[in-house]
Amino acid sequence: MPGTTPTLNREHIRPGDRVCAAVSGGADSVALLLLLHAANALLRNALGVGLSAVHVHHGLRGEEADADLEFVRELCLRLEVPLHVHHASVPERVARSREAGEPETTEEAARGLRYECFAKLIAEGHADSVFTAHTLDDQAETVLMKLLRGAWTEGLSGIYPMVQVPNAGRPGKIVRPLLAVRRAELEEFLRAQGQLWRTDSSNADEAFTRNRVRHHLLPVLREYNPAIGQALANLAELARDDEARWQAELARILPQLLLPGKPVRGGGRAVSTAPGESNSVALEIERLRGFDPALRRRVVRAAARTLGARLSFNETSRLLALAGFGSDPTAAARPGSSLHLPGGLHAERSARELRLRRAEPPAAK
Repeated sequence: MPGTTPTLNREHIRPGDRVCAAVSGGADSVALLLLLHAANALLRNALGVGLSAVHVHHGLRGEEADADLEFVRELCLRLEVPLHVHHASVPERVARSREAGEPETTEEAARGLRYECFAKLIAEGHADSVFTAHTLDDQAETVLMKLLRGAWTEGLSGIYPMVQVPNAGRPGKIVRPLLAVRRAELEEFLRAQGQLWRTDSSNADEAFTRNRVRHHLLPVLREYNPAIGQALANLAELARDDEARWQAELARILPQLLLPGKPVRGGGRAVSTAPGESNSVALEIERLRGFDPALRRRVVRAAARTLGARLSFNETSRLLALAGFGSDPTAAARPGSSLHLPGGLHAERSARELRLRRAEPPAAK
């Protein structure tokens, strides 16, 4: 309803937390900062919570980005919120990624730099958690993009409400407290507050997939289901819960299923130490036969992941067919059959096992 204050999810705020809001200057992040600031007195008195903000200048959009930074500076000065400013260069990171043979898009590089900045803030003790202004609309766009790319359940999980920050040297988390709030609600809130915001011109650039999904695909889908945004957000929540359940199950059973190396005569197993190869793993085909298709598929994918390989749907299907679990049972691969998959993953079928090994990438010159 117009004039109402959007609900800020406080589930992940703990006593004594130092909360840092990521503020780009756009409507969503400005609303996040105002909502946190309004709650700050209550939180500070009740929980001893401190509030700061961070702005990442990506080295893109020239004077427009400089003006975004000044806008955020003035906003934080007015609110008396300490501001951390981080300057980065997305073009330099994209160039380095191409040289390394693992090219990143502009979007991927910008996101990577932001999260490196957040981890640094936490590592240096400036914050315990960084809050970002992802909305229900962002969630819907993310899930739809993942769906178009053929994601598994973990991809359809979309944006998580909270994630731990790895490699920060101390406990820290990224929190998204506005995932249940529509972007339009935040803009209405800002108008009611008389608060301006900045508009990023790149949000209209249709070279970016997310912008095409936002401006073209989702409006068409709303003609079929006006609540498509909420439906996709619901799908993400279901996928997250399912994924958590599966991961717990895999953690329980996988150690009992993975066999190192190859069996040797007289018992035991031999592990390869040949240069250029990582240790291999194997799965007993009879053990796989006792699983339902859903668990069998996940076990094979998890086994490949222990070697650092991520399998697509088709690659997983080919591995299962090699083990005799294809759609045509009369076409099961014979012992001795093998399969080469992208990423250096090699699979071999023996009489009793499905064996996986992965060649290590050549050392950089």
